[in-house]
Amino acid sequence: GPSNSEGAGKVSLLKKVPALKDGDFTLAECTAILLYLSRKYNTPDHWYPSDIQKRAQVDEYLSWHHANIRANAPKTMWIKVLIPLFTGQPLPSEKLQEVMEGLSTSLKQFEERFLQDKAFIIGSEISLADLVAIVELMQPVGVGCDIFEDRPKLMEWRRRVEDAVGKELFFQAHEMILNIKELSNIQVDPQLKEHLAPVLMKMLK
Repeated sequence: GPSNSEGAGKVSLLKKVPALKDGDFTLAECTAILLYLSRKYNTPDHWYPSDIQKRAQVDEYLSWHHANIRANAPKTMWIKVLIPLFTGQPLPSEKLQEVMEGLSTSLKQFEERFLQDKAFIIGSEISLADLVAIVELMQPVGVGCDIFEDRPKLMEWRRRVEDAVGKELFFQAHEMILNIKELSNIQVDPQLKEHLAPVLMKMLK
């Protein structure tokens, strides 16, 4: 149901997604949820390595990610599809250009600081850092902003992530994001529009 409902508040005090409910235990924030699941189900070591320095590298990327990749990549989806859908008004092209410039800076840092000449962010094996990064970077692709074009190093990294996850599962996981433009054709409840429009506009300030 809606994330601002009373029921959702019992799962996440912030009334935001993602949120996890595991029996009587509840947890919010995507990074915390991923780390919890990796520990609970004893996932293969490469996802969140037991080696203290490799684990610190994953933590370093996850800390950097929120203020950089996450601060820019999802906004392409909001600008091109979701905000026009809920407000009925397209945003000026300058807004997208501003976000793309910020994302370009973050991608440069991602390649030079984190990826370098490695197969994955922390070395030769995929980790939660790669998983968190790719999910964010597929969002611009879904709205027609191919950030991998003209970035061969980034493109090769994406292909390695696809292969490591499995192409079928990779595209299944990103199916909604890659078809996000189809939302433009749906009819949105007027009350929901009225509630969400100011919230969405505030997100881009």
